[in-house]
Amino acid sequence: MNIVLLSGGSGQRLWPLSNDIRSKQFIKLFHTEDGGLESMVQRVYRQIKTADVNASVTIATSKSQVSAIHNQLGDEVGISIEPCRRDTFPAIALAAAYLHDVKKIPADEAVVVCPVDPYVEPDYFEALGKLGDYARESEANLVLMGIEPTYPSEKYGYIIPADGGKISRVNKFKEKPDRATAAEYISQGALWNGGVFAFRLGYVLDRAHELIDFKDYNDLFKRYDTLEKISFDYAVVEHEPLIEVMRFSGMWRDLGTWNTLTEAMDSRSVGEALFNDECSNVHVVNELNVPILCMGLKDVVVSASPEGILVSDKEQSSYIKPFVNTLDHKVMFAEKSWGSFRVLDIEKESLTIKVTLNAGHGMNYHAHEYRNEVWTVIRGEGKAVIDGAECSVKAGDVLEMPAGTKHTVTATTTLEIVEVQLGRDISVHDKIKYEL
Repeated sequence: MNIVLLSGGSGQRLWPLSNDIRSKQFIKLFHTEDGGLESMVQRVYRQIKTADVNASVTIATSKSQVSAIHNQLGDEVGISIEPCRRDTFPAIALAAAYLHDVKKIPADEAVVVCPVDPYVEPDYFEALGKLGDYARESEANLVLMGIEPTYPSEKYGYIIPADGGKISRVNKFKEKPDRATAAEYISQGALWNGGVFAFRLGYVLDRAHELIDFKDYNDLFKRYDTLEKISFDYAVVEHEPLIEVMRFSGMWRDLGTWNTLTEAMDSRSVGEALFNDECSNVHVVNELNVPILCMGLKDVVVSASPEGILVSDKEQSSYIKPFVNTLDHKVMFAEKSWGSFRVLDIEKESLTIKVTLNAGHGMNYHAHEYRNEVWTVIRGEGKAVIDGAECSVKAGDVLEMPAGTKHTVTATTTLEIVEVQLGRDISVHDKIKYEL
């Protein structure tokens, strides 16, 4: 199975855990069998590999998410990097060119495209395999997966099939309706459009060449920022006469808001939280190192991170976005390919960060022009290089780097460092890289 997972968006509806770097699919909310936590993207990737160990998985995403993907999934997963956001048609066209020109997937092979963050069970991925198999042999150029609706939702578009068969020709598509219209569609046998579809690779490449003037993957990548912003539905799906839909009646949830996300949580809290007996339908996600106590609350979500604290009625949490847009966003936590960082304190002339380096990873060899840095190693072991001199570091060691000092550190084991930046002009742009 060749599968492309679409990973995009800033995830503002799940503030304060999500931001432009850390979208909702990277938030670790689901408990694993060994007692740890996994994110949506980790859960989906694990489920795909369980359904088909030989599945070829490519994630189409913006460059800001690449580090988080490598951090959570490792280096084996394929990534089609979008230089900037241009909606789903350019993203899928670029991914198709990547599969054909870089990964050498033949044009007659089937490809399945779906979002990276559905909350589903194993039968969903078994259905994706069948969808790809059918798309390879079908006379249709596109085969969609239609989700059997469980209620008249206003959040999804609808697919109207020609009949009630397992696989049917598509009669028409309908935009997101009001509740009454959605109920009418469902009475006609309509299906939710969950953004899942399959095609032979050559079909999308041909359509991409018809709509975009490019030679190959590298050429398309270079001119990506000039492409029109347009969805795959508008550019391709709605103009394709040979299109079918396959029904899926298993469990499927779009965890796009705190309300829907808490419905899928396998416990009522992640992180430290206490509830008295009067609490009902209350969920807490706490990333701070302080306890949260809930008393007498009903139908409430509480979420706390270094970027802020949300206390909301669950139904009202769907309307968070306009308020989040008014906030001055500072990225206080991010996962990188080498580990992660968390901002601990911000003052006028100082910034304190906790840096976690994964074993075998290190920083670039670099210097800062306008700030001094002090590192305090609090856990693990590694090797530092300061102005060309190498030394071993361990818990309890303190290293001082005045402005202009070239420095780096590499983790031998998981290495945790508290980094204090001191200066009048502290900026992420004050960094000069050097060859070591």
